[in-house]
Amino acid sequence: MENRLIAFNRSIRSIRSFGICFLIVTFILGVLGCNSGNIMEQQNLDDVTLVKVAFWGSPEEIEIITECIKDWESSHPDIKVRFEHTPYGGYVSKILTRIAGNAAPDVICTEVNYFVTFATENVLFDLSEFIDNDTSFNLDDFFPEVVDRFTRENKIYAIPRDTAPFACVFYNKDIFDEAGVSYPTDDWTWDDLLDKAQALTKKDERGKVLRYGFYGWAWQNFIYGNGGSLVDDVKNPTVCTLDSPLSIEGLQFYSDLINKYHVMPTPVALTNLGMGVDYMFSNGRLAMFLSGIWETPSLRNYDFRWDVAMFPKNNKGIRRFGTGGSGYAVLKSSQHKKEAWEVVKALTSPQAQIKLAEMGLAQPARRSIAESSHFATYPDPPRNKGMLNNAVKFAVYDPFHPNWREIEARYIIPALDLVKNGKETAEVAMKKVIHDVNLLLQKKE
Repeated sequence: MENRLIAFNRSIRSIRSFGICFLIVTFILGVLGCNSGNIMEQQNLDDVTLVKVAFWGSPEEIEIITECIKDWESSHPDIKVRFEHTPYGGYVSKILTRIAGNAAPDVICTEVNYFVTFATENVLFDLSEFIDNDTSFNLDDFFPEVVDRFTRENKIYAIPRDTAPFACVFYNKDIFDEAGVSYPTDDWTWDDLLDKAQALTKKDERGKVLRYGFYGWAWQNFIYGNGGSLVDDVKNPTVCTLDSPLSIEGLQFYSDLINKYHVMPTPVALTNLGMGVDYMFSNGRLAMFLSGIWETPSLRNYDFRWDVAMFPKNNKGIRRFGTGGSGYAVLKSSQHKKEAWEVVKALTSPQAQIKLAEMGLAQPARRSIAESSHFATYPDPPRNKGMLNNAVKFAVYDPFHPNWREIEARYIIPALDLVKNGKETAEVAMKKVIHDVNLLLQKKE
């Protein structure tokens, strides 16, 4: 190659200067061309606002959330949405750390109880002005109960995506039919629950349980559903009421399902079984279990017949249960609040909630979608999921207090473990922790 270049230089020595000039000009034009492209690309990027959205979720949920925004983005070329998946464990602390480090997202997904921390940390932007001045947005379409949860002192800090009452008692129709037991209905009682659970619990000749009649992790339901409470005032709690007679009576019935009637596994027994509740339920090892509608996508993967009934009333006709849910909020630190509001609207739009509804992952927070054929009468199981639209008004949120999560972790959950394992009665366990719980309730920071 080198010899060829030498020969070439000798043969055209007379036009070397021209050649050099040509190469230089070509190089310069090439550089200018590249820079021109970069400049044009930069100009295009300058016209686009990047909105970062933090959220958690299963792989299926991640796919739905990212897909539901694509059509919207194509009609909003001036806004680019970047989803930042953050694991549910430690979600709050990770978001707060990012805020402190000036690396926060613009929009966050917040669960109804995580919202308490974000609100008390004063990191959320009041959306009221956007809502009042945006004629394309109608807050009246959302269940008022979850809107109220995201409201503090008449300021709205998050737009609901879904609501999630702990109201679903899933039941295996095949097991009920085999045992000749009638299906539960939405007007059943605690006595009915116990009767069916006893009839469906199956033991071998040595007394070993082969099938449990019932399982439920939502202990709050048995307190609320008996007319009891966790605190004196959910929105402004000052005193714990877990030691009240009604609270103790409801919690003791929950314990009795495990330790007296033996229709529900102890925590130890459940661990020893070495299988998930959904697997036990689908394989005939569990006849009924209490949870939320989010169990649906997993259960649809199994080949058996099942449905849901609303968590029963107590024997005095009282009906209450705990609840979850989520929404989207804009952080105060966002430099693109107007664009972030547009993204929040898209993420909570009818189109986005339809996708969540049809998958069965969530009960839409928009009543128009929750009551439509996309959810209430959607043909895939559970067939009775429309009852959740009535269940919303019986839902009770966790106490709105910055220390409540710490209170649960330090005092209530350990006390509940003693109750569930039959080591202490509900009365003894709850009265032991009341003093410490009240101290933390009185501490507002």
